[in-house]
Amino acid sequence: MTEPMKLGARLAAPIDAVRRALTDPVELRAWFAEHVEVELPHRYEFWGRFTPEGDAPHQRLLHVDDETLRFAWLLDGVETTSEIRLTPDGPESTVLTLTQSHFDFAEAMSGSSIRGVLQTWWSLSIANLASHLDGRPLLPKTDFTAADLRGELLIGAAADRVWQSLTDSEQASAWFGYPIGIEPWVGGRYAMGGFEAGNAAKVVDLEPGRKLSVDWGPIGVSTWELAESDGKTKLTFVQSGFDEANPPYGAWSGVVSGLYELRRFNEEADWQPIWLPAEIPSGA
Repeated sequence: MTEPMKLGARLAAPIDAVRRALTDPVELRAWFAEHVEVELPHRYEFWGRFTPEGDAPHQRLLHVDDETLRFAWLLDGVETTSEIRLTPDGPESTVLTLTQSHFDFAEAMSGSSIRGVLQTWWSLSIANLASHLDGRPLLPKTDFTAADLRGELLIGAAADRVWQSLTDSEQASAWFGYPIGIEPWVGGRYAMGGFEAGNAAKVVDLEPGRKLSVDWGPIGVSTWELAESDGKTKLTFVQSGFDEANPPYGAWSGVVSGLYELRRFNEEADWQPIWLPAEIPSGA
């Protein structure tokens, strides 16, 4: 079995507010899952459209205290373990550490198990927790019952600024938190990991300042469109051209989770990423 996957984020809220958002069923239904039932210290369950294998609750609470929440979660016939740990980081900040067992990067790439979505699904969930605590509108949650992958995000910045952050390699690498090499012209490369990484997607449509489409091969084409009004920019994003019998939920969740930082990158003069160095296993 692989080592557990770890994600870390610094949240701009005191630990009591973060703990409440993680354990109050009303708050959890707002930012996390469609259906939630919590009766501590005995029960912590969530399910619905926005949860992997969310046809019914598959969680079993293992431990809860003021700083730790740990539960077993049955996914694809395997009982995994999820742990969320909170650490105060001054009076108005909290470090959240998420540990998830039974994540294999190979499953994420192949789509062979629903467990392959866990890294990006948790990233999107943490980004929405941060949005909830910030008082910002949530990012679109991934609907695991649908094959229509589209959403909108309003960014408090002019369209030309947002366009630069989407198409400039240095800026995109900064807010996404991972090297991205971008050649902003039709036929150009869009290389996750940088140009030296090798396997690059291809820019297939581009209207400067307004529209960018990137072909990722089997997982389809990502399209971002910008429309400005009153100094703000509506970003519309769509995934198309994929196998609707096997939608790329993992890749979609990862792209959407990154938009939390895109919004902050464009709106905050003193922007700093919330994400801390992650530990993601590459395989057994």
